[in-house]
Amino acid sequence: MKISKKLSIAIAGAALVGGTILFLILQSPTGVVEVQTGRVLKQDLRSVVTASGEIRPKTFVNVGANAFGKIVRLYVKEGDHVKAGQMLAQLENVQSVADVSAAKASLTAAEADYAAGLETLNTNIADLDRAKADLEQKRYDWGRAESLYKEQLISKKDYDASKNAYEAAVSALRMGKARIAQSKAAAEAYKRRIAVQKATLVHNNDVLSKTEYRAPFNGVVTNLPVREGETVVVGIQNSPGSTLMTLADTSVITAEVKVDETDIVNVKLGQSAEVSIDAIPKKKFRGIVTEIGNNALLRSTGVATSQSTGSTQEAKDFKVVVMLSDVPDNLRPGLSATAKIMTASKTGVLSIPIQALTIRQKGDLVQKRYTDKDALQAAEVPMDRKAAREELQGVFVIRSGKAQFVPVETGITGTTDVEVLEGLKEGDEIVTGNYKALRTMKPESRVKVNNSTPEKEEEKP
Repeated sequence: MKISKKLSIAIAGAALVGGTILFLILQSPTGVVEVQTGRVLKQDLRSVVTASGEIRPKTFVNVGANAFGKIVRLYVKEGDHVKAGQMLAQLENVQSVADVSAAKASLTAAEADYAAGLETLNTNIADLDRAKADLEQKRYDWGRAESLYKEQLISKKDYDASKNAYEAAVSALRMGKARIAQSKAAAEAYKRRIAVQKATLVHNNDVLSKTEYRAPFNGVVTNLPVREGETVVVGIQNSPGSTLMTLADTSVITAEVKVDETDIVNVKLGQSAEVSIDAIPKKKFRGIVTEIGNNALLRSTGVATSQSTGSTQEAKDFKVVVMLSDVPDNLRPGLSATAKIMTASKTGVLSIPIQALTIRQKGDLVQKRYTDKDALQAAEVPMDRKAAREELQGVFVIRSGKAQFVPVETGITGTTDVEVLEGLKEGDEIVTGNYKALRTMKPESRVKVNNSTPEKEEEKP
């Protein structure tokens, strides 16, 4: 083949390739955004708040040391079921028992003194009555002697004797009244001494009772950190005392979870919840919200913000208690749990995928809307800078091959979908992805719908 012929063929091939490339460039759409779409559907929605925490009995108590002393007897071991009033532990109580015995003896002596004082008082009262009677007799005798003396029927000696006897009776009456007052004062002193001894006995009995530990309610011993022979101490300021054991009422079990501060406003008492426990992964437990904390807790420390000394922008949680139903006997306090609290539920509502929602500024929407020449006059209407920066929540609806931004009002949020209250109707085709397209897309952009599932890349050997 001649060189000129080969050259002609090469030139023709290059022209063909170049023409093909030019044709594809001219035919390819410009400014077209490839998107994935979905439809506005009616379905049932459930708004759920998810929070994690741990299993706790509704009622539990840490039995702490009320006195300083050595443990001489432990009547239970960890895991034992106990009844209310059952003896749990005994501290050394020799001195306390002796103090109670001494107080009882002192009380008995005071009561005996009081009884003797009452008897003395009664005797003095009887003496006073006799002195009164004797005084009346002496007054009568003196009056009679005075009359006889005036008539000179008796001697001056007899008259003086009668008068002296009367005056002695008056003195005896005064003495009897003084003895009664003295006896009453002594009896009152004995009575107050009894009160003092009773108070001392109550005090000593209380000290003695603090060496004995009994179960305050029916429950299970869930923690027993001490042993016989150990010495326990009472807590003082800034120093906690010894904990003998933890007693829990396992008849009512709860899940104590921490709800994020952004979700707590939707949680209400009485809402139903589904609780999963890490140790029992294949079973779900039903529950009801029974308590909602009022104080925020710092996420890093768990300390209430009201107890924190400094201000912080740290994330916060709120304690929520979910009471469980139909719990197994082997459920133990402290197990990790996750609660899904249903805060709202609606049936047959318009809904869209959550990822379809996007945000645009009002100024961008107005600027895009008034780009054609017919709307230049409308575009000259000034917009306040603050109003231009106002953000609108909405979705892009596919209409005539273009993506039109439509503001929407939303309701409850489910796991993957959100309720639409205004702005859309059933069957509308909306842009659901991809994320980059939703973030950068302009209103009235031309779009190409591609809802095919992307193929997974084969792993290279």
